Amino acid sequence: MPTFSYTARNAQGQQVTGMLTADNQQAAIRALDDRQLFPIQVREGGAASKSMLSGRRKRVKMGHVGQFYGQLADLLKAGVPMMRSLDVLTKATPNPALVEILKEVRDDVAGGDSLADALQKHPHVFDELHVSMVRAGEQGGFLEEVLMRAAAFVERQNELRNKLVGSMVYPLILLTAGLGVVLMMLTVVVPKMRPFLERLEKKGKLPTLTIGLFAVCDFIRDYWMYVIVVLAAGIVMAMPYIRSEAGRFFIDRWKLRLPVIGNIVRIVAICRFCRILGTMLANGVPILQSLKVSKDSAGNLVLAEEIDKAAESVRQGETLARPLGASGMFPPDVIDMIAVAEEANTLDTVLVGIADANEVRAARVIDLAVRLIEPALLVLMAAMVLIIALAILVPILTSSSAMAG
Repeated sequence: MPTFSYTARNAQGQQVTGMLTADNQQAAIRALDDRQLFPIQVREGGAASKSMLSGRRKRVKMGHVGQFYGQLADLLKAGVPMMRSLDVLTKATPNPALVEILKEVRDDVAGGDSLADALQKHPHVFDELHVSMVRAGEQGGFLEEVLMRAAAFVERQNELRNKLVGSMVYPLILLTAGLGVVLMMLTVVVPKMRPFLERLEKKGKLPTLTIGLFAVCDFIRDYWMYVIVVLAAGIVMAMPYIRSEAGRFFIDRWKLRLPVIGNIVRIVAICRFCRILGTMLANGVPILQSLKVSKDSAGNLVLAEEIDKAAESVRQGETLARPLGASGMFPPDVIDMIAVAEEANTLDTVLVGIADANEVRAARVIDLAVRLIEPALLVLMAAMVLIIALAILVPILTSSSAMAG
């Protein structure tokens, strides 16, 4: 259950603060009423979850979380008790937000909670996948191994994310610079040339391209503020739909249909699903629970819906490969490997192998997409600059030719 931090007043009017666990915020408020406390503020997350100044959740990088898993596994393998290990990591962790969270985790474990229950109270840092793995490790007596696998999993996910983000840096810089050059030409260069060109307009010698360019400049000059307001209003009005489940489902389906990008999104989602499911099965988590967690962690609602259908089929006694193959989301070679793995009872190992192979494939597709985007942006920017240049130069050259004739 999630943790809620609260500020309330008791029967004597004194202000008190604390934390409690409840199914939702309404249940937390009811629990405070049962304690004869009048709630002033109830927020999801522990006291370390949000900034005192902004009220927003504090940022903890994935790399720091993975480092915590690895270091905790090393300490436990060396025979250091859990409480002592958490004390050491609390002092050694470089991220201040994570330090505060680990202090709460340490206090919860000291109060009798399991490590999984203590981590579960901070879902914005330790997601359901990690908590389920830790819980299975605690119950099965192989917590150190689970933590090492969680650290490796976080590291691989972080590498894939960084590669994707890093690959898009140059195209975004190129797009920003190109748009800046075009905007400068429309707002600075063209207006300076316009008085001279308008003399030709009086003689009826301006081409249609130049007239259209003037119209675009006039529109930007007179209506740029209205455009910004309309765009901002549109974004504000669209945000509730985008954040809704129907909106997210529509966007996820649209992403899958995009050329090149859709293939990348699908491969990355399949990698996440296969690695998460394989890792959880290897750590003793039951397949139905593993499918539930891997479905939510796939990062795409369309794929999650198909995985949910597959889980229902597995619950009814069918194999996993058949419903996944019928979804059309998975490549045939992946389905064949899953089917063979189910027969050989090596599904956990094969799923991790599929994730490894497809991550390499995703890296190649990302590299190819970036290589295609860069020349496409260059051609687009060059075409826009060429149109502007022609709109300016054609009437000048035509007038000079007429005067020479």
